[in-house]
Amino acid sequence: MQSFDLQDVRLTDGPFKNAQDVDMTYILELEPDRLLAPYLIDAGLPVKDERYGNWESIGLDGHIAGHYLSALAMLYASTGNEELKTRLDYMLSELERCQNANDNGYVGGIPEGKVFWERIHTGDIDGSGFGLNNTWVPLYNIHKLFAGLIDAYRFTDSEQAKSIVIKLGDWFVDLIAPLSEAQIQNILKTEHGGINESFADLYMMTNNETYLKTAEKLTHKAFLEPLLNEEDKLTGLHANTQIPKVLGYEKVAELTDDKELAEAVQFFWRDVTQTRSVAFGGNSVAEHFNPVDDFSGMVKSNQGPETCNSYNMVRLSKALFLDHNDVSYLDFYERTLYNHILSSQLPEKGGFVYFTPIRPNHYRVYSQPETSMWCCVGSGLENHTKYSELIYSHNQNDVFVNLFIPSTLNWEEKGISLTQSTKFPYENQSEIILNLKNKQKFIVNIRQPEWAENFEILVNGKVQKMNDKPSTYRSIERKWKSGDKITVRFKTSTHLENLPDGSNWVAFVDGPIVLAAKTSTEDLDGLFADDSRMGHATHGKYIPLDEAYALVGDKDSYLSQAKELENLHYSLDSLELQPFFEVHDARYQMYFQTYSAGEYKEKQAILKQQELDAAALEAKTVDKVSCGEQQPEVGHLYKGEKSYSGYDEDRFWRSTRGYMSYQLSNKNREGQFLDISALDDITLENIDISINEIPAEIISSENKTIRIKLSDNELVNVKMSSTNDKPTPRFYELRILKD
Repeated sequence: MQSFDLQDVRLTDGPFKNAQDVDMTYILELEPDRLLAPYLIDAGLPVKDERYGNWESIGLDGHIAGHYLSALAMLYASTGNEELKTRLDYMLSELERCQNANDNGYVGGIPEGKVFWERIHTGDIDGSGFGLNNTWVPLYNIHKLFAGLIDAYRFTDSEQAKSIVIKLGDWFVDLIAPLSEAQIQNILKTEHGGINESFADLYMMTNNETYLKTAEKLTHKAFLEPLLNEEDKLTGLHANTQIPKVLGYEKVAELTDDKELAEAVQFFWRDVTQTRSVAFGGNSVAEHFNPVDDFSGMVKSNQGPETCNSYNMVRLSKALFLDHNDVSYLDFYERTLYNHILSSQLPEKGGFVYFTPIRPNHYRVYSQPETSMWCCVGSGLENHTKYSELIYSHNQNDVFVNLFIPSTLNWEEKGISLTQSTKFPYENQSEIILNLKNKQKFIVNIRQPEWAENFEILVNGKVQKMNDKPSTYRSIERKWKSGDKITVRFKTSTHLENLPDGSNWVAFVDGPIVLAAKTSTEDLDGLFADDSRMGHATHGKYIPLDEAYALVGDKDSYLSQAKELENLHYSLDSLELQPFFEVHDARYQMYFQTYSAGEYKEKQAILKQQELDAAALEAKTVDKVSCGEQQPEVGHLYKGEKSYSGYDEDRFWRSTRGYMSYQLSNKNREGQFLDISALDDITLENIDISINEIPAEIISSENKTIRIKLSDNELVNVKMSSTNDKPTPRFYELRILKD
């Protein structure tokens, strides 16, 4: 099974074509010279424009440029717009100029990159946090450049991009050559993106065995080992640190015919898609994999599934489908494409979503070109450029129709063109008209999705007799001629889908389309992101969960409460359900609790008290940081040495044999106390704690919590050190309280 080149397929009018057009506008609003500024700075060259702010100025400098290369290349291939190619060529020429100035093959935008990489080269490595040597995910950062350069070559045949990335690859091979396996594994503890995949790609581009060996050397063994044993050890791990590793494993497995590694990849995919993904295809809460038997944290959080996770799970699903010719991978791909990827961009003015909460009556935040430089902006730039990548596929002679998306296909090599016209999901049919240079015999394979009922195919108006086998292909072999018309018709039905933990939260799903209801436009604080560090997360108030809509009655009545209107809209009492990808600029409800009439009041009373307790604590909280969670730690300027994090007892934590520090904000000096909480008993003699470089005034230490009296400062720099080179307790939270 092979995919067609993006150049071979063109989208036509529909939601996906609109998303592609809106993405192009956003891409063209970004200024190449501002994206390139970190690279010029690191190369010692004068900048042509100031660099962007936000994440591009606080440690992840240069990462968006790598995504931008990929987006330009793929969108150019998908549309043929010459302005995109002009920008791509300019970006490449400037990167080559930086590479030449560095004179060793290196090019990058990482702050103080030359000093940083020299420390790594000499074996001075502290991989005890998600970052490396107190630098924000530098390997993740440079992987984006590797991927962007590789995409520029893959989709536009740019020899310049190939030259730059080969020199960069050779530099990296030399960089890690002196390091022992233990040192490399220490590096790989930190978030490193898909750097292993990039070296597998370099091998595919050059047939240079060194690159394949490097890809294998960059295998994070502590993560892979459980997968090889088909053990789920994902809970508590940072989700998008892990998924790109698996993309690399998948490619290496195919290149080396490593069946054990291939099976580990498939185990990971099954585990994430079947036990860790919600109805719209996303996974994780606050960027981390939650327990498979408890999704309550996701239900309560404003930081639901991250778009980057789905970006990479879609990529993994595509790779597995092409390698194994198994349409079950397409079922997940399709579900995630329609419900998460398509919904992650504002369809009118543009802007990308980072977190998609499933918390009832909450909302999402959209990026803006001048203020937002998050990881999900980078992957978002790419997401909407390549919708045509898997609508069709082929083997040596035959065509496979995988998705019902309006588009045209031109298989020039075979003299086969076709046009697919469909209004799916609003209408349950698709029409395909063939345009051939000559009459010829081949097979057209139409995917029958798992959700399609009463599936039938007509050729020139005549129904084709076939076995009904959902989640497979229906094959039509004949001698085709120009003008032949294939009509695909089917039905869909609405069903309720529980959260994977089996709790009483359900979502309405019609066919592959997740439905949700707009509930209000109240207090959408930060709907369009500012340039703050956490601008990608919502700041508006939480509506108590006990005020959410619920389904009450007999189980058999839940589904019947939704009354069909038109265009996939349903009335549900006072709500109107509609496709989630249509829901924007509003609070919404996707998941509903289900109760029998007898248990409703009792369960709601318990939920109400839980919400009151949580609200009371937040009301007296000025600032807090969850130890061991990536974004809260970055947002609070975490630094540390000999420090380690983990997940136990349903909490993230961090411990240190050296030191760990954070900067918290005591806004308006309202906070009177700092509480430091741990999972373990605390012995104060083994810990030094300072506040703004002054020994802390400890009031009490009981119930595994240290309480510290705060002075009159708006910035609270907290440093905790081990006094005996032994691990401190596992600290899970620092919280500034008003009383």
